[in-house]
Amino acid sequence: MRTTSGLVAFAASLATTSAAYQGFNYGSTFTSGAAKLQADFLSEFQTAQGLAGTNGAFASARLYTMIQAGTANTPIQAIPAAIASKTSLLLGLWASAGQANIDNEIAALKAAIKTYGAPFASLIAGISVGSEDLYRNSPTGIINMSGAGAQPADLVSYIAQVRAAIAGTVASAAPVGHVDTWTAYVNGSNNAVISACDFLGMDAYPYFQTTQDNTIQNSNALFFEAYNNTVAVAQGKPV
Repeated sequence: MRTTSGLVAFAASLATTSAAYQGFNYGSTFTSGAAKLQADFLSEFQTAQGLAGTNGAFASARLYTMIQAGTANTPIQAIPAAIASKTSLLLGLWASAGQANIDNEIAALKAAIKTYGAPFASLIAGISVGSEDLYRNSPTGIINMSGAGAQPADLVSYIAQVRAAIAGTVASAAPVGHVDTWTAYVNGSNNAVISACDFLGMDAYPYFQTTQDNTIQNSNALFFEAYNNTVAVAQGKPV
């Protein structure tokens, strides 16, 4: 989902703040594969904030990568667009492509902090190290040909590396966590990832729970069942 241009609503509340964040997921490219530039991100952020009847409530953006599309490790141009539009950010580092890619992701994160400083750091709602990497590495993810994932030990290492990268910087207070499917979190073999996180980002899709009653009438119940199941294994971390 790193490069998709579709906008999927998300909401998050992190323990380190009293704020609630509402916004959309933003890919780094258009469906054509062309890279989004600062003006493109700014247009999307301003459009979200201007949605009729929302009073500007959709003022947050979730990113899947720190890297500007088409570059090795240049910071994504969503950052200056977020500063210009006062859009808070759930940053993302792509974690399903191995250590060399994480090195580039962290290089982009460190460069962004150095380049944009406090105006950038003040907008960081959190940092997600990876997205659905455990799901893609699960039997279900493999059956669904979801692509390469990551092992729990690798994610734990990547999270530690991100913590080290932001230590002593203006972004040092940013909570560091991971986003994955609820089914990954309730799998006990992934407990080490939960322990390494400040927060858990949960993905739940009742539509795909085809072995259960997933009619639209029951979707709310299925969603909150997934949420409650995740909370139960979250080791007290916010979900």
